[in-house]
Amino acid sequence: MMKKVLVPLAVLVVLVVAGYLVVDQFRLRHRQATELLQGEEYYTCPMHPSVRSDRPGACPVCGMALVKKSSLAGKDTTGAAGLTDVSLSPVQRVMANISTVPVVRSVITRTIDAVGVVSFAEPLQATVAARFRGRIGRLHVSYTGQRVEKGKPLFELYSPDLITSEREYLLARQRTTDSSALTADINGQMLASVEERLRIHFGLTLDQIRDLASRGTVRESLTFYSPIAGTVLEKTVQEGIYVDEGTVLYKLADLSTVWILLDVYEQDLRFIRSGADVVVRSDTYPGELFTAKVTFINPVVNQETRTTQVRLEAPNLHGKLKPNMYVHGSIQLVTKDALVVPRPAVLSTGKQSVAWIEVAKNRFEPREVITGITTATQIEIVEGLSEGDLVAASGGYLIDSESSLSFPPGPRTGPATKRLHTPALGGDGASKRKAMEVRIDVDYGYDPEVIRVKAGIPVRLLFIRHENSECSREVVFKDLNIRRELPTGKLVAVEFTPTSTGEIGFECGMGMLRGKIIVE
Repeated sequence: MMKKVLVPLAVLVVLVVAGYLVVDQFRLRHRQATELLQGEEYYTCPMHPSVRSDRPGACPVCGMALVKKSSLAGKDTTGAAGLTDVSLSPVQRVMANISTVPVVRSVITRTIDAVGVVSFAEPLQATVAARFRGRIGRLHVSYTGQRVEKGKPLFELYSPDLITSEREYLLARQRTTDSSALTADINGQMLASVEERLRIHFGLTLDQIRDLASRGTVRESLTFYSPIAGTVLEKTVQEGIYVDEGTVLYKLADLSTVWILLDVYEQDLRFIRSGADVVVRSDTYPGELFTAKVTFINPVVNQETRTTQVRLEAPNLHGKLKPNMYVHGSIQLVTKDALVVPRPAVLSTGKQSVAWIEVAKNRFEPREVITGITTATQIEIVEGLSEGDLVAASGGYLIDSESSLSFPPGPRTGPATKRLHTPALGGDGASKRKAMEVRIDVDYGYDPEVIRVKAGIPVRLLFIRHENSECSREVVFKDLNIRRELPTGKLVAVEFTPTSTGEIGFECGMGMLRGKIIVE
């Protein structure tokens, strides 16, 4: 009995001791990294960096209070200089709870929800205007909202000009019948000319012209018919009024099919394709779903809301979807052959997404990845991983910390870390050129203060602030109308494309720190 108790107790003691060893190792490496980044402290003036003292006091030049600095303050302590491979012992792996899963191909589904409004389908609208001057005789459609069928009468229009043309037609027809062989050709041309004027200018149909010929007498008014089946949106005439040529009399719309304009945020646009099915809901009909399809994506983003209108086409046979009605749309995104990993396997550093791959037993390597559709539990990998790679599904943050503590970054000697790709900046021509990327350290001044660039080449400035003075809290480009907050220890990007040679100045929010960009 005593042996049965002692064996589990011994195992527990071993695990506890191993845990303490792992924690002590992490603390030791953190302390070593901290000591490495510490240096000799001294005091200097924010406005006159050449003034240095080993004790606090006032600047002999301007009288400002001296501030404490470190001789190694130029070290980058943000961990943004990159990550390295990490090797763990079996005990470290167990204590850090690191597990791996393979990258697999699977179906991944995500839903984009957006709000929108019902609108008229523009191709299904029609405007009825007066083709010639005259007086409205009788209105067959007399109020707004009335339903009309295609080919049904709308109104009758009396015109002396029409009566004259009808008489000319009957006379020309009679001459054609009574003419000899010598004049038949001329009379036939006159008849065709008058018939064409009745059809094109006055709008008579072929049936109305045949009726005029068979009847042999003119009518004082002409009946006009609806060009589409739909609903009267607007009626601007009354019986008995005179109208001029081109006066709009009716506006009609076929509401059997409607458009739905959804406002979709710009970060979701890359997932939406024309022809995608959309489920539409309205608070007017709780629990009822309508179907629609994506037919058009507006090429312009709204500058204020950062959204783009996505146009849907929806059948509306029962007329429940009414123009200007608010609706909710759900766009279902399905990728059938996607590379998928658990969502915790991808770590975001702010500038990039990283996954840790087990390349050998207990040895992990960082990989930059480009992600696609993201759900509550999974994330699609567009670029950076291959099927079968073993990724750290848990414990990735501990691996990341171990990499940073084991290999602290060196001095700030150049631009920021390598990127997967350079973002498109400026116009079409500028987007084909690689952007010039410059890192600027803000430490009671700008380092470097002078930057030389080329006109027409995109520029990406990466500001990182290492101190907490109020004057350096912002950076301002007055000529470019750009203002950026600079949080301490975080990289902030300013992107633009200079179009002409000259100088572009930048300064802190209080105008005390200054730098300039020379465009050549």
